[in-house]
Amino acid sequence: MTGPTIAFFTRLLDDASPAERYALATEQIRHAERYGIGRAWVAQHHFRAAEGGLPSPLVFLANVAAQTSSIRLGTGVITLPLEDAVRVAEDAVVADLLAGGRLDLGLGSGGTPSSFVPFGEDVRDKAPTYDRKLRLLLDALAGRDIGAENTLYPDAGALADRIWQATFSAPGGHRAGVHGHGLLLSRTQPRSTDALHAPLSALQDPIIDAYLEALPDGVAPRVTASRTVFVADDRAEALRFAEVGLRRAAEGFRRQGQTIPGDDLDELIVALDTHLGTPEQVAESLAADATLARATEVAFQVHSVDAPHEHVLRSIELFAAQVAPALGYTLTDTIKENV
Repeated sequence: MTGPTIAFFTRLLDDASPAERYALATEQIRHAERYGIGRAWVAQHHFRAAEGGLPSPLVFLANVAAQTSSIRLGTGVITLPLEDAVRVAEDAVVADLLAGGRLDLGLGSGGTPSSFVPFGEDVRDKAPTYDRKLRLLLDALAGRDIGAENTLYPDAGALADRIWQATFSAPGGHRAGVHGHGLLLSRTQPRSTDALHAPLSALQDPIIDAYLEALPDGVAPRVTASRTVFVADDRAEALRFAEVGLRRAAEGFRRQGQTIPGDDLDELIVALDTHLGTPEQVAESLAADATLARATEVAFQVHSVDAPHEHVLRSIELFAAQVAPALGYTLTDTIKENV
């Protein structure tokens, strides 16, 4: 039995101009491909550069597809309530064709209330809006009539089999399972005030349980668990970047109304579910994360440590070359001969 595959995840948060952010993220994805990483996920965020640098993930991934050959490319996630579902279907199909069938379509309902206003949507209605637009998107991808006897062109091929849904809740896990979609789990989650020190598995295992219970017979589970992982040649280096990044992230979560316990760096590392240090230390930390044993894919991202680009590249190398083999994670067979 092989272990989970691995993926690289980015929110495109390098300290640079937008154009340079896109160039650096592309280089990071190409680097991940060289080291046998099977998939790259990119996040969508609107309006706020500090939260994420990419409002148009399918445009970006079409460009990345032209500069890569084997790594799968996924949206993690497109905020569906803010989109026209038919246009998402059309853009995703074109991007998938340009990528040679390497696209995975990850969807979510959104988490920044103020971002809904410019799109004419009410965040209080995001759940029913998401469900309505999801139905229309699935009809389009399935080639069904989406109004006035119109059907999608180009047709979606097998893209409908590569849909994922992100969620923080067991009902969301159930919804993904019912549709036979993949399940995307976040790198960290808000805790209630009476469970501030609960392990991440206590929040995410019930989501996986609901997902598996709802999954139709014969459909293989697809569970991607994203984690904040920063691998360095020595722990002191990792802590130097974490001191800045994790404190900034904690303050951001607190401004959103979350309770993040502790001000000591070691406390913040735990509170923000961060795995950092040398390859040996990161492997030990990830091995203690019970949810990862149930994942079919582990997606690692440097956020919220947010180290500089050259250190992100080094982290990718160390994760693929040392952490993944130590944990039995599965690399692709596309590692280039110069690695």
